[in-house]
Amino acid sequence: MTTTRTVLVAGGGSAGHVSPMLATAEALVRDNDDIRVIALGTAAGLEADLVPDAGFELLTIDKVPFPRRPNLDALRFPGRLAAQIRTVRRLLREHDVRAIAGFGGYVCPPAYLAGAAARIPLIIHEANKRPGLANRLGARIARIVATAFEGSTLPKAVRIGMPMRRGIAHLDRAALRAEALEHFGLAPDRPTLLVTGGSLGAQRLNAAIGATAQEIAQTGAQILHITGRGKSFPVEAEHYRQVEYVTRMELAYAAADLAVTRSGAGTVSELTAVGLPAVYVPLPIGNGEQALNGQDVVDAGGALMVHDADFTADAVRSTVIPLLADDARRTEMARAARGFGITDAAEALADLIRGEIRR
Repeated sequence: MTTTRTVLVAGGGSAGHVSPMLATAEALVRDNDDIRVIALGTAAGLEADLVPDAGFELLTIDKVPFPRRPNLDALRFPGRLAAQIRTVRRLLREHDVRAIAGFGGYVCPPAYLAGAAARIPLIIHEANKRPGLANRLGARIARIVATAFEGSTLPKAVRIGMPMRRGIAHLDRAALRAEALEHFGLAPDRPTLLVTGGSLGAQRLNAAIGATAQEIAQTGAQILHITGRGKSFPVEAEHYRQVEYVTRMELAYAAADLAVTRSGAGTVSELTAVGLPAVYVPLPIGNGEQALNGQDVVDAGGALMVHDADFTADAVRSTVIPLLADDARRTEMARAARGFGITDAAEALADLIRGEIRR
């Protein structure tokens, strides 16, 4: 009889944690009846909807954010963390967990510390070039530290790429292009500019593209503008398609010839995996990880980068519009981007996890 081994995947709060977690979970159970995957998250993060929708069981604990300054929350933090560690230890016993795979976020420190106490092997994946607090802790006790980018400061770090959905990781843009253009109601004879700031949108991108949409159309191009949920706004321009959200991003990538995007780790990894040239406009908050995420691709020639404060209508005219008119340069950028991308990260990470279970 085959013994089923349970893997706990932990992460949440943002798509940057949840998406690679789910891609890895799917790779773990694909053609492996002896692996069972359960997820650890919170009841308030994106994982509360995305994990059950993907067909996996979600266990939840309370969010315990690291205190950033000495205050009442800092005094309460040790007790709150200890309580969540006890909860996770109970869950590990109840589900007979054989390995923990962590992707960052508030739920990870309790999972990492509970797993260490139970001597359960830990494998972590860090999506950003500059790691977060949770994975800086986890890297100290993990058996394997996998990253999406080179140059991580985490000990033992090995770049495997970003786990992503198979529909994107193995996308043939040319083969899907006709279907994608029809899906969005776009013309087959015009180059397509894809603009997206992610599910939440990006006001800076929306404003600059909205102000220049008609000028872009006059060059012979067309725009697919994903504004973000609740961020739609009126634009008077021809050959301009606006949507708030896209569930199948592989269709948007297949329709596009150039992208203007933020440079979150997931976006950079997906664009390079599918070989789509881009203009990155890094989000200027946080610890600066978005600019770091995109810099290697820029250095390789697969993208350009414009700072958020500089991305105005004039920047669109001087940077984006000339690229739309230069087929040869976009082809070279696409080749450089694709050379940087990794398409089998989910399978590679799943193999590493299975190896730790066998040990």
